[in-house]
Amino acid sequence: MKSHKNKWEVSTAQLVLLLIIGATFYWYMTKPVPMNDPETKPRLVTARGDLAADEKNSIDVFKLSSPSVVYITTMATRTDLFTLNESTIPSGTGSGFIWDENGRIVTNYHVIKGASKVSVTLSDNSVWKAQLIGVAADKDLAVLQINPNGKKLMPIPIGNSADLSIGQKVFAIGNPFGLDQTMTSGIVSALGREILAPTGRTIQGVIQTDAAINPGNSGGPLIDSAGRLIGVNTSIISPSGANVGIGFAVPINVVSKVVPELIRHGKLVRPTLGVNVAHEGFARRFGIVNGVLIINVLSNSGADVAGLQGMRRRGDRLFLGDIIVSLEDKDIKTPDDLYRALETYKTGDVVTIGVVRDDAHMLKQVELSQEG
Repeated sequence: MKSHKNKWEVSTAQLVLLLIIGATFYWYMTKPVPMNDPETKPRLVTARGDLAADEKNSIDVFKLSSPSVVYITTMATRTDLFTLNESTIPSGTGSGFIWDENGRIVTNYHVIKGASKVSVTLSDNSVWKAQLIGVAADKDLAVLQINPNGKKLMPIPIGNSADLSIGQKVFAIGNPFGLDQTMTSGIVSALGREILAPTGRTIQGVIQTDAAINPGNSGGPLIDSAGRLIGVNTSIISPSGANVGIGFAVPINVVSKVVPELIRHGKLVRPTLGVNVAHEGFARRFGIVNGVLIINVLSNSGADVAGLQGMRRRGDRLFLGDIIVSLEDKDIKTPDDLYRALETYKTGDVVTIGVVRDDAHMLKQVELSQEG
């Protein structure tokens, strides 16, 4: 009977050949790559086209604005409890920008708060001693003064925060973590936000942005795509203290109103009724939920002339002062409401105040005087 050979059977010679091929392939794949190769040549540069339009804009904005941005370093005085010797130690850093050619520098109040010495580093790395000439703690703004000694300074161009739109591109330039002349970009995320100033009062109309703002950016400029100042970076929302995409800037239209006052007077000159009012928590102890309790009335003030009354004691009885519930057509429920309403007036204006006294509602005409 004739036998049939299996098609998968191979001869000894074929098997040896397969083993040699496999071993050769394994050696080739696993052989060590030489650490040094004398024949290696530099790789050729890949050509690219022109920069994109938005890239060119970012570069132009940085070139225009960065000479106006400064690095602020603060020092604090420390007293040794045992020797009573005083020493000066670094207390913080921040950013700022050149306001005018006379050497006025704008930054955040919280950047220089508590500092005994402040120095300003310009974009050319020259360092200048700075003096504090005015603060508006309720707006988290401060103005410093350096003596330029004939040095030509570049004030930052001023924009307008009233015509901002959500979604438009913005840039932040500053010194995050001490790294000077850093620029980040983003958009206007929201408008009309409210944040708390270092004093606890509310700053209104604040710009929200997702441009990266980190510690050290405080006091630096928020800039639009035309290179104009539209806000002063002041705070971030972050559990870790680093950027998470929610930053805030005091709008330039507020800054432009406050800074000249600080340069002229060293403080923000505002109209006042001439009363001291109670904190909300204190007022609630007396069941006052809506309205502002007057603690005392300043002598010869507009409130005094109008007959407003503060808290008073007769014998062992304490009588509540008047409770302010309205100013012109605005309802007043908290001290913040009162402060915001007064900001729309000027010294010498006469306003109508609605007050509650002994459960009776009455209206008083009060001439506003200058605060402080």
